[in-house]
Amino acid sequence: MKVAFLGTGLMGLPMAQRLLTADIQLIAYNRTPEKLAPLQAAGAEIVTHPRHAIRAAECIILMLTNAPAIYNVLLSDTAWQTLQGRTIIQMGTITPTESQEIRDAVVAGGGEYLEAPVLGSIPEAKAGKLSVMVGAEPEQYERHLKLLQNFGAEPLLIGPVGSAAALKLALNQLIASLTTSFALSLAFIQRQGVDVDVFMQILRDSPLYAPTFDKKLQRMLDGNYADPNFPTKHLLKDTELFISEAKSRSLDLSSIKGVRQILQTAVKMSFADDDYSSLFSVIKEWGEAMGE
Repeated sequence: MKVAFLGTGLMGLPMAQRLLTADIQLIAYNRTPEKLAPLQAAGAEIVTHPRHAIRAAECIILMLTNAPAIYNVLLSDTAWQTLQGRTIIQMGTITPTESQEIRDAVVAGGGEYLEAPVLGSIPEAKAGKLSVMVGAEPEQYERHLKLLQNFGAEPLLIGPVGSAAALKLALNQLIASLTTSFALSLAFIQRQGVDVDVFMQILRDSPLYAPTFDKKLQRMLDGNYADPNFPTKHLLKDTELFISEAKSRSLDLSSIKGVRQILQTAVKMSFADDDYSSLFSVIKEWGEAMGE
């Protein structure tokens, strides 16, 4: 089976490399052609237009930035006409509504559609240890399980299309909210003169602890947000998606809207392409600027 991989950015590149390691014939496309060089060197076929990849492959994996990018790459007039008999596996973070609408368009073009968003970052992608959440019919899940196991050992069937997209947004909301809460507590104990090591010792021994706190601690203390596994702008995008989808579910969104404001400020402070732990600087510097 030939697989086309569309979108080889921070996560897409190591995921595509996993397929090459498994001796799967790979055709790759990326809007920025320079990012395809490592895949070409490893034996992937490189194309300059997505329709060429779609036409040449039986299965097309999408790891694109957002739904508009998917429409542009997959559902333009020229690309849509090539979907007959193809399987589309959408692995990026979009809303359940967007995923269902894209499924309907793919099916109308004669193809089949699954969603399989992933939880994890670059190290997990390189190691094939991502958490893969699948939104599909059980028969589709079983048929594509072996392919998805290249990205994570135990892909989990969540339910129909839309259910996995919803779960991914819920988890990314936790990433944003947990990191913001930890950053606020860290800034608070620093201002109060409490030793950070003591704070972390108590926290690690408590039910409040999450491993992500230690992953982000040193970045926050050093103010070093370079070489991100997950940039601030992407977490802001996912937070916006969560809010837009949750509005129709009669939920109080006050807390996550506050997080969104902090992320928006981080982007304005030139942290867009840096690690999302940069929101720690916003919490400290914004308060100082406001005299709080």
